[in-house]
Amino acid sequence: MDKKERKQKKTTKRKAELKPGDFWLMLIVMILVIFGLIMVFSASYYYSISQAGNAYSYLLRHGLWVILGIGVMILGASIDYRIYRKAAVPFVIIIGVLLILVPFIGTTVNGATRWLSIGPITIMPGELAKPAVILFTAWYLSEKPDRIKSAVRGILPLIALAGVYGALIIKQPNLSTAITVCGIVVAMMLVAGMKWRYFFGAAGIGAGGILSILMFARGSYWYTRLTSFTDPFADPLNDGYQAVQSLLALGSGGLFGVGLGKSVQKNLYLPEPQNDFILAIIGEELGYIGVLALIVVYCLFVWRGSHIAMNSPDQFGMLLASGIVLMVAIQVILNIAVVTSSMPATGINLPFVSYGGNALLIFMFCSGVLINISRHGPKTTGVK
Repeated sequence: MDKKERKQKKTTKRKAELKPGDFWLMLIVMILVIFGLIMVFSASYYYSISQAGNAYSYLLRHGLWVILGIGVMILGASIDYRIYRKAAVPFVIIIGVLLILVPFIGTTVNGATRWLSIGPITIMPGELAKPAVILFTAWYLSEKPDRIKSAVRGILPLIALAGVYGALIIKQPNLSTAITVCGIVVAMMLVAGMKWRYFFGAAGIGAGGILSILMFARGSYWYTRLTSFTDPFADPLNDGYQAVQSLLALGSGGLFGVGLGKSVQKNLYLPEPQNDFILAIIGEELGYIGVLALIVVYCLFVWRGSHIAMNSPDQFGMLLASGIVLMVAIQVILNIAVVTSSMPATGINLPFVSYGGNALLIFMFCSGVLINISRHGPKTTGVK
């Protein structure tokens, strides 16, 4: 048997050993995506009429992104996740370069410069920063697992990466995405075995930075952003406008909601309701019960993702799966915090549900990666 035949036989054997992907995770993702499609149509109905002259503009565009998302999820589920190890360093460098370029050649919308336009294609380097730090952190800590025990060789390089990425994203400005990126890195280090004293040290530094702004930078842009959420009704027509409209929507929904499609706040009161504040429309139309049901589905996603991570065949797969689950969980928490005025209003979408092609494709591809990891571990198609 020659070398080519042996290689082909080995590849065939490896494929035969692959297990079915995690059925429950696939089902959960599709429930979220289909629900998102329905709510994007409902939330964008009047805004779409005012912007495009018809009620179906955002529905059709989001529907196209959903179809593409299903394709990239299948692609992610088909590619052996271990291949991504080789791309960890180049990917994090490329995204870093794109983040540096954003302030200089980026597209500005509503006072924020977060997009790069390449012909008809628009990308958000801030969104790509999330999978970039997940992949790099998983690779870095799995190459030499003992690194996490060293502050110099393990923790500081990753903190530096998170700090650089976070600072570049804040310049856009995009506070919530910066928090997400930094939160992912720190949480992955905890999963890898970082001692809690380092975590509390990093948290102390962050809290000190915020406190210094509150004490010495009164009247500045960041002071206003960091404090306006505490009493949005104090300035309901300017800094507190989105938060006020969001709270009115949630309050109007009550326990069971006013009914699907019957929101008042989406009638050009809440700006671009199909985007970051779509949860407010869900709360108004489906009520507290609807929001609670959605949170339960997200918890099920975290459950299945955590199960896949714990049953991964290697350290890299475990950290990669953990990072993806943490990305979704952190973003859901931050979105809920923004919509309920528990933190400053800043652009962060609701995973799988909010309108937006960049974010949806990233979340669905990452879900495909999770499914691929589940195919290499113990059988996960049943409930455990």
